[in-house]
Amino acid sequence: MAQASASETLGQFVATSEWGAVPDAVREAGLRSILNHLGCALGVARDPAVVTALAVMRGFAGAPVATVVGQGVRLDAMTAAFVNAVGSNLLDYDDTHLDTVIHPAAPIAPPLLALAEQRGLPGAAVIHAFLLGGEVACRIGNAVSPGHYARGWHITASCGVFGAAAGAARLLGLDAARTANAIGIAASLSGSIIENLPTAAKNVGVGNAARHGLQAALFAEAGWEAAPAAIEGRLGWAQATGGAADMAVLLDGLGTRWEIARNTFKPYPAGIVFHAVIEACLGLRETIAGADIARVEVVGDALLIARGDRVVRNARDARVSIHHCAALGFVRGRAGVPDFEQDAVDDAALAAFRAKVVAVEDAALPRGASRVRVWLGDGERFEARVDEPEGSEARPMSDAALDAKFLDNAALGGFAARGPAMLAAVRGLAQVRDVAEVMALLA
Repeated sequence: MAQASASETLGQFVATSEWGAVPDAVREAGLRSILNHLGCALGVARDPAVVTALAVMRGFAGAPVATVVGQGVRLDAMTAAFVNAVGSNLLDYDDTHLDTVIHPAAPIAPPLLALAEQRGLPGAAVIHAFLLGGEVACRIGNAVSPGHYARGWHITASCGVFGAAAGAARLLGLDAARTANAIGIAASLSGSIIENLPTAAKNVGVGNAARHGLQAALFAEAGWEAAPAAIEGRLGWAQATGGAADMAVLLDGLGTRWEIARNTFKPYPAGIVFHAVIEACLGLRETIAGADIARVEVVGDALLIARGDRVVRNARDARVSIHHCAALGFVRGRAGVPDFEQDAVDDAALAAFRAKVVAVEDAALPRGASRVRVWLGDGERFEARVDEPEGSEARPMSDAALDAKFLDNAALGGFAARGPAMLAAVRGLAQVRDVAEVMALLA
């Protein structure tokens, strides 16, 4: 008998998984991911990018069956998924699977919530489907990392579409064969590039991953097929996007070792690899308060330098800038959402400090770590290193911190008064019989 392909094995896993067999800690990880996702989407409800995305897509939308978070609008499921994915990912405040740098919730949670709202499905089914979809996305990402990302593919979108397809297939009740086809169809809908990360085109890619994943599942439900080896075949997705998939990494421990349970959450609205930079600078600021700083050297791995050694022209640059994160740590002593907006980019004091910062690569440093060296005007030198910032896998955000982040985001979006009720509703997602009850509160 021929060995099952990646799509077939993943399809079997998704279609046959039992909610009762999912460990409580993994279930909680899924709820935390969805909570963080919805909070991030609420926080940008008034952002021009979200308003524009809604305006562009609304004219082509179908029957209004799914909520656009924070907008008081319902659209068809695929369009709502697109806009909600854009919102969740907009401020670089979303979740991160650090090994792959995939942000799982943005492409996966929106189509599942939209589909469940359309079909009157319970909250527990959404959490289960999210965990299965997130597991598929992260495992495929692991199997092609780091070459896939290094080659220029925006892995959140390019792998997120597989997770969206798998999760949607689960909610649709597809059997193993049709779920495998949904994953294979998603291989033809995968895309987005890193070059566009400092622009709104990044968010289009994430939005497309959400709606294309749902589209793949719907076509599989209708009987469309994909090549069994669409992922790992000689002319399949992995080869086309950079190289062979590591099948052992992709499939070993499937169903017993949960990659999605390793998902992390950000206390700062910036790329996850910049959090150690922020915390090292915040610590040094306390040590040398008021001193005349002449030069700052930020040392990190290749990913940190490749993503963050950039000229800062706008808010999108700021959220992925070594120089801006260091400046915030030393000049402002904080790194909240307003500190990465255009007003902060234009701040003369921050701009002057950014010019003092130099980025240096050190391949010996692990991903997510940073070493910061500071020279004062008199030549004295100080140094700090952070390997595990808050929000990392080793120092996860507490439930209290995650709840506070949700409420802060709700206030940023203009929903301060309703924030506690929204939080309580999302926290109770696993118990609701119809997801529409929760989504109505978030509208």
